[in-house]
Order: sequence, then C-alpha cells, then structure tokens
Amino acid sequence: MQEKPNVRVAFWAGVAFSLIFTLLIWWTGQFLDTSSFLPDQGASWYFWKLPNPTFWTRFSAWGFYLAHQISFWVVIYLAQKARPRFSNGLNKYAVAALAINAFFIVAHLVQTQIWYDGLAQDVSIWSSQVSVIIMLVLILVMEIPRRGLFWGKKIPLSKAIISFIRRYHGYYIAWATVYTFWYHPMENTSAHLIGFVFMFLLLLQGSLLYTKVHINPWWTTFLEAFVIFHGTLVAIYQGNGLWPMFFFGFLGIFVMTQMHGLRVPKWVHWLILAGYAVGVGVVYSQRGFDKLYELVSIPLIEYVSVFIAGLLVWLILWVIGKKVHFFEKKG
Repeated sequence: MQEKPNVRVAFWAGVAFSLIFTLLIWWTGQFLDTSSFLPDQGASWYFWKLPNPTFWTRFSAWGFYLAHQISFWVVIYLAQKARPRFSNGLNKYAVAALAINAFFIVAHLVQTQIWYDGLAQDVSIWSSQVSVIIMLVLILVMEIPRRGLFWGKKIPLSKAIISFIRRYHGYYIAWATVYTFWYHPMENTSAHLIGFVFMFLLLLQGSLLYTKVHINPWWTTFLEAFVIFHGTLVAIYQGNGLWPMFFFGFLGIFVMTQMHGLRVPKWVHWLILAGYAVGVGVVYSQRGFDKLYELVSIPLIEYVSVFIAGLLVWLILWVIGKKVHFFEKKG
C-alpha cells in the first residue's frame, strides 16, 4: 500500500530541506572567523571552539540545546501515551516534531553566526562520538528479531530486553541526535557538512514517529549505513591515515548484519561480500596485510556492545522487579 501524499511529501520535503540547509551552512561559513582559535592539541581536542567563551556564548548553546531536547522529548512522550497506529498518514505528533526540529535547525545557524560556540566548549569530544555509537548499538539490538545479528542468524536475546529497548529507544536516540547536533557549531568544513546532513536526516527520522516511513527498512538501513561515509570522510579530513579502518569497519557491519534486513536475493548478499573482499585485498595489498586487524576493530566494539547493552537492560529489569532471563529458553 502506497503512502499518502502527506507523508511522502513531508519525507521528501525533509530530505530536500536537509540538503538545502547544508548548502546554506556551507555558504554562511565564509562569515565565520577562526583565525584566533587555539592550535590543535591532539585526538581529544576539539578545534572549533572559542578561546575566550563568555556567559552569552555558553547560555545560547546550552539554552537552545535544552529547549530543543525537552520539547522533542515531550512530543515523544505524548505520542507514546496516545499510541497512534503506525500508518501512512502524518499524525499531529509528527507534525509537531517536524516543526520543532526545523525551528531549532534555523536557530542553531543564527546562534552560530552570533555567538558561535556549541556544547563542545564544555564537554568532551568523546561524549558526542560515543553517544552515536551507542545509538547504532541499540539499533542492532532492536533489529535482531527481523534480520539477526550475524549473517542473518539470530541470537536468543530475551524478548523482554529487546522490547524494553524498542519502547524507550526514541528518548535515547533523540538525546544522542540533539546533543550531537548542538555539540558542533555550524562550520563549513567537509566533515562538519556531512555530519550535519547526517544529523538532519536523523532528526527527520525521529520526527516521522508512528508513520510507516519511520519503520521502512530501506530508509532505516540507509541511515545506519550513512556512518560509513561520515566516519570515512571525517578520518580523511583529519589526515591520520585511518580511513580504511572506518570504511571497512562500518562496511563490515553492513555486510555482516544490516543488509540482511533488506528483501533482496541471497546472491546479492554474496555479491556484496565478494566486493567487500576485493576492496580489502586491493587496499591492504598497498597498506600492508599486517594491518588487517583494522577490519575487526569497529565491528568488535559494536558487537560486544550489543551484549553489554543487553546486560545493562537485564539489570534494569531485574532492579524494577522483572524476572527475565538474559537469553530466551528454548521449549
């Protein structure tokens, strides 16, 4: 059944808005002055922050962030309380979320031009990166019943654990997205631009709650896989020579897990795997096969984190008195 025009139009309008606004960030970036910024001080240093922040630079960043975060959470709460059916129509909660996110996207551009600083002035760069990684891990857990975890094979993780994450994932993903969005000023470097495109699309996904678009597997898989391009481009921009680790690491997760949620013939899976293997052979024949450990660094972190996330949720359920097993018992 095709989606009604209102959802389809809202979705494509959101995508167009994301791309056009990214161009606007690129254009307005010429008016920003970073000549007085402190020199780079290593991997834990974030360059794009004022050397002498003021009350108003901090107040503007944190004030807008909190207003954005709380308003988005309120919409999610009200939507969950009402529990509308997933439909092809655009419900009032989706309309409200779209309006809120569009407003704060515009507000962030204005805030950057006037006060510049984002949350990066006061919090670690790792907080932003780790928040997104956890988001990806939670999605891996939620999707286990549909696509498995390893080459389409499911792990017997408790249904209660998966249900808990599915019920409350919106609050966490809304936090990870909004927090990361306000962490960065709207700079026009290539890394910033692709990062903001990613954030805009994630905000669009979060806004279309309780619509069929929100659970469309092609769309959701695209968002998961977008980190392949984002992570690789950021690594290239940083010039640390680690781009293959990010490219093949995130691509490996796509090959091992994410593509199995798409309804495509099995031969397509094997063709993609063959392309991945050829790419690895070509790149690491030049890079050195002694660095093949890079292929498993990111996947290992995410897959181990799946079990850690499951354990943490199991502990939460145990604390609140829910007697559930970590793994489902057969029979």
